[in-house]
Amino acid sequence: MSTASVSDSAESASKDEQLKRKAKGTTSLRAQKVDVVASMLMAGLVVIGLLVLLLFFVWLTQTFTWKAGEIKIEQERVAGRGDHAEGFERDIEPPGMEEILDLTEPTLAETLEAVTESASSVAASVEAIDSNSVTTTGGSGRGDSRPPGPLGEGDDIIPRYERWELKFQAKGLRPYASQLGYYQIELGCVGGGIATVDYAFNLDKGPQTRSGSSADENKQARLFFMWRQENQLMQFDRQLLSEAGVQTQGRQILKFIPKDLEQKLYEIEMKHAQSQGHDSVKEIAKTIFESRATPTGGYEFVVIEQRYRIPRS
Repeated sequence: MSTASVSDSAESASKDEQLKRKAKGTTSLRAQKVDVVASMLMAGLVVIGLLVLLLFFVWLTQTFTWKAGEIKIEQERVAGRGDHAEGFERDIEPPGMEEILDLTEPTLAETLEAVTESASSVAASVEAIDSNSVTTTGGSGRGDSRPPGPLGEGDDIIPRYERWELKFQAKGLRPYASQLGYYQIELGCVGGGIATVDYAFNLDKGPQTRSGSSADENKQARLFFMWRQENQLMQFDRQLLSEAGVQTQGRQILKFIPKDLEQKLYEIEMKHAQSQGHDSVKEIAKTIFESRATPTGGYEFVVIEQRYRIPRS
C-alpha cells in the first residue's frame, strides 16, 4: 500500500467522523415531544386564566353596583301672602260662626250701661304695632314675612319660577325645535282677547296643537317660562307656533315644562349646590341652566351659574 492511499483513507475517515458529530449535534438541538406538550399546556393555562379573570370581572360588575350619591328631595313649601296686601302685621282672620253673636249690634240699654262703666273707670292701653311709621316703643308684632306668591305658610324659599332660568343654544330653527321635542316642552299662547290657552307640541316631528282653559292648566300646576326680552329664539317660538296654526299676534308665548323635566332640573340644581358646599334649597337664590348636546345625540341641562343667599331667620 502506498503512502498516498493511506493518507486518503485517513482523510476520508476524519471527514466521516466530522459528519457524524454534526448529525449528532443537530439531533440534540431539535425540540423534544415533551417540550412541545409542556409548552401547549402552559399556553392553554394562560388562556384559561385570562378567561376566568374576565368572567370574574363580569360577575363582579353584575353583583355589585356603584351608584352616584343620592339627592335628598326636599318638599318645597313656599310661603306666600296671596291677595293680602303687603304689610308688617298679618291680616286679621274673619270671625268664625261661634263669634258672630259677639259682633251683633247691642241694644240701647246695653250701650248706656257700657258707657257708664267706661266713664267710671278709664283704663288706657296701648298696643305696639309694627308699621312703616316711626315708633318710640319696640314693636312686638310678628310681621308679615310672607313674600308674594300663592297664599300659604311655608319656608323661606325662593320658588322655582323665580330662581330658575333656562337657556338654549341653537344655530337654526330645526336644531332648536329638536331640543324642545327632546325635552317634551310645549309652547303655549295666552291672552290677545282669546279665552283659551293654545298649545303646540311634538315640534321636532311635526307640530300638533290643542286648546284648553286656564283653569285646566292651573290644575296641572305645571311650571312655565317666558322670554324676558326679544331675541332670535323667541322668533323661533313664534315661527313654530305659526307653523302649527296657532295665532301669536298680541299674545304671550309660554314654555310649559313637564313634571319629569322639572324634577330632573331640581336634581341637577341640588347636585351642583352640594358640590359648592350648599346642602339646602333655602340657600339658593338663582340657578341658570343651559341645554347642551350629548355625544349620544340627545340633550341635557347643565348648571352654568348659581348664586346663593342667607335665609331669613
